Amino acid sequence: MKLIEGIGWKAAYNEEKNVYGAEVMFQGSWDLYEITAEVFSQLFPKMTGGEAERLIQTGRCLYMHCNDRYSPPYNVVLDDDYAVYCPWMAEADPVGKTWSEEMTDAAVEAFDSQKDNREQRRKKREERKKKQ
Repeated sequence: MKLIEGIGWKAAYNEEKNVYGAEVMFQGSWDLYEITAEVFSQLFPKMTGGEAERLIQTGRCLYMHCNDRYSPPYNVVLDDDYAVYCPWMAEADPVGKTWSEEMTDAAVEAFDSQKDNREQRRKKREERKKKQ
């Protein structure tokens, strides 16, 4: 596992799975992303949080935790495999409620910012339907 950290962000290369992931944190909220090798290679510990965030956010969002002053804390799991990309999250126990699969699926379909998640969410939805 290769890990790079800076103020407000963390990124990893999971050599076993050959995937890259990253976390962006800000005032109690954090988001997890799948990133590319190219993005990972541009990250370095002393870069500003804003620079790292802009690079990391070019990736596919995997998980969002929101704990701001506008609502109670909540979580959105966009990809159940987020801990493969960000292994430090495997044992995390975030505060707040987690959106339902149905609500998450609807948001992914509705928001253009989540278009990179549509294919994997649709496959997961079909798998859930087959199990019912």
